[in-house]
Amino acid sequence: MSAPPQGSAPPIEVTDAHLIEQSWRHPERFGVLFDRYFDILHRYVHMRLGESAADDIAAETFLRAFRSRQRYDVSRPSARAWLYGIASNLVADHRRNEARRYRALARSAEPSDVASHDDGVVQRVSAAIMQPQLASGLARLSAGDRDVLMLVACAQLSYEEVADALGIPRGTVGSRLNRARKKLRKVIGPYEEAL
Repeated sequence: MSAPPQGSAPPIEVTDAHLIEQSWRHPERFGVLFDRYFDILHRYVHMRLGESAADDIAAETFLRAFRSRQRYDVSRPSARAWLYGIASNLVADHRRNEARRYRALARSAEPSDVASHDDGVVQRVSAAIMQPQLASGLARLSAGDRDVLMLVACAQLSYEEVADALGIPRGTVGSRLNRARKKLRKVIGPYEEAL
């Protein structure tokens, strides 16, 4: 492997906004955004709606983004929040299925009495015990509170990114997240009690 020539500058990462702008004349450039974000959007939708919906919704997210790329605000260098916003809107179309899935998870998983000294097993058992309570709590949240919670917890978006994604003020993000956390704590209870 040869070293880069002396005096050459390191490669400059092209921003999402620049790629979108390039795609106005060269549509194939939009594929770079697909490569950058498909996996994380797919994981987010999978966590919300399951595997069967994740493929379709992640693909539909990019199709809608591609079709509306002319309206993208190129003053925003990252398209991450924009794409999560599109995905969240598509998830909203599937809310009934999502709430049904959480209720089914809450009913289906029963805590098991498995004892082990291995930390990995303890973590899996703890997660299995918490799953029905968490699913029940998620099903009880309002759609807006659940969206904010899932974007922060699953997609790890900042408050500003969540506000951009959902088209709501930053303060609303904070209040919805706080409300969702309080409701989940009531359902789940202290961690120690779940064990």
